[in-house]
Amino acid sequence: MIVLKSTQDKLLSVLQSVSGIVERRHTLPVLANVLLRKNGASIELTTSDLEIQIRTQAELDGADGVFATTVGIRKLIDILRTMPADQTVSLEASQSKLILKGGKSRFTLQTLPAEDFPLVQEAASFGPAFSVPEKILKNLLDQVAFAMAVHDIRYYLNGILFVAEGNTLSLVATDGHRLAFASATLDVQVPKQEVILPRKTVQELQRLLSDASTPEGQSAPAIEMRFASNQAKFSFGALEFVTKLVEGKFPDYNRVIPKNHKNGFTLGRAPLHASLQRTAILTSEKFKGVRLSVEPGTLRVAASNAEQEEATDELDIDYSGDSIEIGFNVTYLIDALNNMSQEMVRIELQDANSSALITIPDNATFKYVVMPMRI
Repeated sequence: MIVLKSTQDKLLSVLQSVSGIVERRHTLPVLANVLLRKNGASIELTTSDLEIQIRTQAELDGADGVFATTVGIRKLIDILRTMPADQTVSLEASQSKLILKGGKSRFTLQTLPAEDFPLVQEAASFGPAFSVPEKILKNLLDQVAFAMAVHDIRYYLNGILFVAEGNTLSLVATDGHRLAFASATLDVQVPKQEVILPRKTVQELQRLLSDASTPEGQSAPAIEMRFASNQAKFSFGALEFVTKLVEGKFPDYNRVIPKNHKNGFTLGRAPLHASLQRTAILTSEKFKGVRLSVEPGTLRVAASNAEQEEATDELDIDYSGDSIEIGFNVTYLIDALNNMSQEMVRIELQDANSSALITIPDNATFKYVVMPMRI
């Protein structure tokens, strides 16, 4: 039976849309596979890692009929990548194998039964659905994802807090040393919902969502979201994405964001970014500390290392507040600037021992808090 027939680029695109969550190593061999379910001309592809499940529908030619199997998705993608984009390829079922044909090439692949594939048990009841343009959600994720913790024992920090309330969607991430907050206004009113999305889910959404501008006259592609007590469901395009949520209490981010810092200045993002990158060259691998000295008219960035090498760099700023010398992990500052596209940034300080607040001038939708470090 010919399960599907398509051009290489179309089939590859469909497979890549569901392949991101498939791990290289598995305790369950079937989790390295994609579940193919054929029903007439339509074919459904599903992947899972037991906590996240991605499903998509595609209209690919082939024999009509009902058929289901699973096959290794990485091998399938690797083989397709070696073929020309416009080449017609087909998958044929033969006993417990699938045969991939393209041009004069032929590959026989081992399969595992479809009934062995562990589908994620979906929550019994989800909250009300609401939609957000893909571009807005992608931008929000990009603005905060870098501040997520990695393998922290405080497992609730290994992800992003989603807060939907009224017509506002806010995303927050923190690793305990820094915190990133971004929000956007929605076209719809939504009941208050707070969930923590796991790190892997966030990274997969960043990969799949498009931030392309919409041609004039067309409506922007949107992503539909629904939350349950322990699960979230996202639908966009032909994809359906179900993920477990992180259980736990996220820190009160409103208490962490400084209010009323008395010393502040605005400067160009690019010059500050370049200055920090230059100075960071003379920090050591283990100790990424830089000193920022702020005084009327001048911001001085300095670093030194165990070899007694030193770097200093000065920027002119419009500032008439207190003289402050404060230390930071330079990586935390560079990360924030890397994920901002605005020309100007504002830095607000209280003293050498208080967190700094980095914002975008005249824009309350992004806030970045970074703790000082002793140098």
